Amino acid sequence: MKIVFMGTPDFSVPVLQKLIDHENIEVACVVTQPDRPKGRKQVLTAPPVKKIAQKYGIPVLQPEKVRKPEAVQQILACRPDVLITAAYGQILPQPLLDGPRLGCINVHASLLPAYRGAAPIQKAIIDGKQETGVTIMYMVKKLDAGDILAQVRVPITDDETFGTLHDKLSEAGSRLLMKTLPDLAKGILTPVKQDEAHVTFAPSIKRADESIDWRRSASDIRNLIRGLNPFPGAHTTINGENFKIFQALLSDQPSADRKPGTVLSVEQDSFSVATGSGGCLKVIECQPAGKKRMRVADYLHGRSLKDGTVLGEENEKNRRP
Repeated sequence: MKIVFMGTPDFSVPVLQKLIDHENIEVACVVTQPDRPKGRKQVLTAPPVKKIAQKYGIPVLQPEKVRKPEAVQQILACRPDVLITAAYGQILPQPLLDGPRLGCINVHASLLPAYRGAAPIQKAIIDGKQETGVTIMYMVKKLDAGDILAQVRVPITDDETFGTLHDKLSEAGSRLLMKTLPDLAKGILTPVKQDEAHVTFAPSIKRADESIDWRRSASDIRNLIRGLNPFPGAHTTINGENFKIFQALLSDQPSADRKPGTVLSVEQDSFSVATGSGGCLKVIECQPAGKKRMRVADYLHGRSLKDGTVLGEENEKNRRP
């Protein structure tokens, strides 16, 4: 089976690796996003998928816009039996969708029709879900709306983060794809239409989505922190400076009607913050402005954080109409 693979970030790597390792599959070409500047020094950096492709000597295409006719022509010139995408990052044009004889299929990190869009893993955790999964689906021009070929369910544990769940779903998706491809080739799969009445969306995470609203419940805030760990991190402010929180535990310490965001107590390795309801949060891992991510024990070393300090006041001002 000849395949063109389209993917970009770390999520795509295990999927591509499984395809490369399969003795009856030929990855004719890898299509990924162009190299982008990255980090403080803005160093031009190749996508993770490109690095894997180059390691195995697989031709790589990096069109800025895959919908352009010349890009479509280049990809179809590989004459793939099937085109597989996994977190590629661009909508495919109809001429490309119509090209491969077995169609174009996508590995999507949710149980569709839930969480169509770019951030299904983060959104499932932020919403406090206890289960998500991976869907193998036919691609259509409408975002993540194609017929379902296969699904696998994956539980979300109470201490799951975006990072840990990302890795689980990537591995689960690659295994599911390898089970699905033989049946796709034999033509014995029965595609199932998505139930439009149960569609939900997970658009890209915006800067405003990352801001902690201390008026929300302790559980909601903790879910936000887990859903944005390790990247981009849930942020608040402390003494007017940006402050990210990467790990916090629920605590039943009473807030005694203190304003949400108020530091209630400071221990050697943590500090507790009042929330809108459901107890308070014990913060144990953070990233102060201009510093690396660290344990709160290190943050507090030589630093005075006083009871009564209110976190998020700058964010609160920005939320006011």
